[in-house]
Amino acid sequence: MSDGAVTLLDGNTFLVSTDSGDIEATLADPAGLFSFDTRYLSTWVLTVDGMRLSSLSVDDVQYFETRFFLVPGAATVYVNAELSVLRHRTLSSGLVEDVTVINHGEDPADVCVRVDAGSDFADLFDVKNATAKKGTYLKRVEDDHLVLGYQRETFHRETVIRANQPAQIDEHGLTFTVHIEPGQEWSTRLQVEPIFVVRGRSVPLVARGATTRTIDDMAAELHRWLEQAPTLETDWEPLKRTYQRSLTDLAALRFRPAVGGGDSMPAAGLPWFMTMFGRDSIITSLQTVPFLPELAATTIRVLARWQGSNIDDFRDEDPGRILHEIRYGETAAFGEQPHSPYYGTADATALFVILLDEYERWSGDATTVRQFEHAARAAITWIDEYADLMGNGYVSYQRRNEQTGLENQCWKDSLDSISYRDGRLPGFPRATCELQGYTYDAKRRAARLARQFWNDPDYAARLERDAADLKRRFNRDFWLEDRQYYAVALAGPGADRVDALSSNIGHLLGSGIVDEDKAEAVVTHLMSPAMYSGWGVRTLATTERRYNPVGYHIGTVWPFENSFIAWGLRRYGFNEEAARIASGILDAATYFQGRLPEAFAGYPRERTRYPVEYPTACSPQAWSSGTPLLLLRTMLGIEPVDENMVTNPAIPAHIGHLQLLDIPGRWGYIDAYGRGRDRLTHRRRMGPPDQK
Repeated sequence: MSDGAVTLLDGNTFLVSTDSGDIEATLADPAGLFSFDTRYLSTWVLTVDGMRLSSLSVDDVQYFETRFFLVPGAATVYVNAELSVLRHRTLSSGLVEDVTVINHGEDPADVCVRVDAGSDFADLFDVKNATAKKGTYLKRVEDDHLVLGYQRETFHRETVIRANQPAQIDEHGLTFTVHIEPGQEWSTRLQVEPIFVVRGRSVPLVARGATTRTIDDMAAELHRWLEQAPTLETDWEPLKRTYQRSLTDLAALRFRPAVGGGDSMPAAGLPWFMTMFGRDSIITSLQTVPFLPELAATTIRVLARWQGSNIDDFRDEDPGRILHEIRYGETAAFGEQPHSPYYGTADATALFVILLDEYERWSGDATTVRQFEHAARAAITWIDEYADLMGNGYVSYQRRNEQTGLENQCWKDSLDSISYRDGRLPGFPRATCELQGYTYDAKRRAARLARQFWNDPDYAARLERDAADLKRRFNRDFWLEDRQYYAVALAGPGADRVDALSSNIGHLLGSGIVDEDKAEAVVTHLMSPAMYSGWGVRTLATTERRYNPVGYHIGTVWPFENSFIAWGLRRYGFNEEAARIASGILDAATYFQGRLPEAFAGYPRERTRYPVEYPTACSPQAWSSGTPLLLLRTMLGIEPVDENMVTNPAIPAHIGHLQLLDIPGRWGYIDAYGRGRDRLTHRRRMGPPDQK
């Protein structure tokens, strides 16, 4: 998005405009009003007497509400404007905008207020790929409203625009001719409603899972959301702001899928990923389960509902596989891309099992564990029967949809994210190291569930044997003895070791798959200048040929990944290193007004006094918003153990006092606190790495 962009957000409906509130989107520009992956407004320009408006101030009231304070023409110190304009904009299932013109002059004013409106009905994938449309457009004036439309065979979308004041309506917008006395004002309310047209019948978004709420409803809902989260008390004021920003952004990113029964799960991020993502939703739910457990419950339920049941090469679907992404726009409807839904992810299936166990450990919700036993077993079966593409006992991936499927199906899903040290790209299939860690963790957790809730001790014992064997083989086959770290992947027909030093090895600590005698070497690499920038661990070490500090997965710093690495460091007892990562990421958040972006550049901290922005990073993004919450859990060392919560704080000195009040769980509500120390104990273990 361009500089100065102003956004409003409510679930998968969002609006991006300039700081004057106008929208003039090009095909490749993600500005406009979007809902369910379709752009319903690409032009929305307000003029007064033919003059464009200049911004004096933007009041970003809430994520769903913004006020623009404007004057006609160029705002300069030499001209005192006699008219000012206020645009008050709110977002729910559509757009509501109140336009107010105020006459500050001594004489009456006769004013022409004009709103130019248009829509290209671009699919979000059209915008990403700058793809031309294939259907036909329509524009018509009906009584008191303007209808913009687009149709391609059975795919039919419309935008309906109304005003509550008399207007001259033409196919390109609305014109108001108004008289304003001195010191008085005139206003009108504009309503923009996105419409699905199904078999000739107009269906508002409200009928397709969206909800109609007033500003008061939405404000009250946000207040309840913030009130139910634990209260943070700390000496370091920036952390309070970051925590509040994260909770608010997670509220904004809540997505209510039709199969969710009105409950919400995290959408991935603005602007490109405002929909259901298996991996992203699971990871965000893992980060937030001690704070906002309802996100995890809905994520489990919805992903189980969409779990793969067939073998479908176009969608890379297999029985038991958890989806990667689902889309609702034109390109998905016509099969031009496979996201209806698409299953091309190799990690979400194991992560689903991990989330189910982690949710029960915190909540004590045995009913959900029993209800989704079949889904968890199907996920394990997918790992055993479908995911071992190389026949060597490791989860690997290779797309079957060669035209539009994802090549890389690990979390680093860009084309060049997995490489050898010399920069060569490996062949397929690819078994990245963190996939094996997730699998190990999932099988151990599934064993616990089988023994305690599914009344199947034989299955539990088999899973434990499988996990132990996987750990033994993994530490033999992936370990690079001469370099003292794990290969990022085994790849190609010969299962060659891909030897780049990458952040993937950091995920292994959280899973417990790392042998005790190898852990310190892994941590030494992660915290070395080649990997740790001072703000966080880079996705790729500076020593590798493809390293680029502004490369998407080849040198940038991803906050979510650092939260997982810090969590794993605590698991193996590296308290000081975990606190150092938490400190760097939370310091970085202060330069982004408390809102951690998807990623930022991997330049060394001593080279810049601030973290350098990545040019196209999503913000807000769900797992970045969840990062401060997992870092709080990590610094306080809070873990559920049977019916209790234990704590073992390891807090950076500059944070000082840290207290989290009313943490929800199977115990009811409990507090955790600690104080930063000048030096932390290096190896104070939270528990054996193979136990929870």
